[in-house]
Amino acid sequence: MKFLLMVYSDDALLNALPPGEFDTRMHACITHADELRAEGRLIDAQQLEAPATAKAVRTRLGHTTVLDGPFAETKEYLAGFNLIEAESMEEAVRMAAELPWAQTGCIEVRPLRDFDAVRRRVGA
Repeated sequence: MKFLLMVYSDDALLNALPPGEFDTRMHACITHADELRAEGRLIDAQQLEAPATAKAVRTRLGHTTVLDGPFAETKEYLAGFNLIEAESMEEAVRMAAELPWAQTGCIEVRPLRDFDAVRRRVGA
């Protein structure tokens, strides 16, 4: 099964890390990701730019609006993701707990829907 591990960060907690600790954690995270990729358990991982760089696009009744980010007053924001392959939700949760960012934010674990099944169902 495929799962998306959404990494939410809290700048207050990240900024409270001792000097150099962020880079140490990032190095360990990248090294671990390389190991998971070699095992075929990590499909992709990416960081996102800051929420202030985002745009929200909505189309209602034929009218499109575009808003500049950030969009919500929240201390945690989506900072990146890992698309993984795991046998179960329990295994995906264990993999999420291994990420150092679980200590300075939150990792949301969500199963991917079988999009090929949806495609077949709607005849696309």
